[in-house]
Amino acid sequence: MRTRLLAAAIALVLAASLSAASENKGPKPDVGDGRVAWFDITTTNLAQSRAFYEQLFGWQFTSLKGTDRALEIVSGDRSIGTLRVAEGKISPFDGVVYIQVSDLPGKCAKATELGGMIPPGFPFDLSDDKGAIAIVADPSGHPIGMYSRTSLPKTAK
Repeated sequence: MRTRLLAAAIALVLAASLSAASENKGPKPDVGDGRVAWFDITTTNLAQSRAFYEQLFGWQFTSLKGTDRALEIVSGDRSIGTLRVAEGKISPFDGVVYIQVSDLPGKCAKATELGGMIPPGFPFDLSDDKGAIAIVADPSGHPIGMYSRTSLPKTAK
């Protein structure tokens, strides 16, 4: 039960980060089904982590509208993820990788069939026609994100 609650809490924070992510209209670039489309890194010190990743990978960071607790990670000219302040102490469940899928409702159903758990409130559409996301906790409780470049069908909302 604790794992499910933790996954749900993480999912809500991540959803806010992804929804606010970029000022660009439309979905993120098509990376292909089953490939990493986005990731989230958590930290207890945003400024320190920003400096670390800037120097380590040459990443740039842009502010996210509506929050001072997260930054969008930019590599080259492409948004690739989010660096955000952890809600409390960092745990092994902080940070989520989002895998691109072409059929988000179908993958959610399959994940549940395989013993995964979709937290309440997922899946949902991102703002500004940027697609849709879901979080699934695998049977051991570890969260993974799924991202679709298209909005949910009306019946899946």
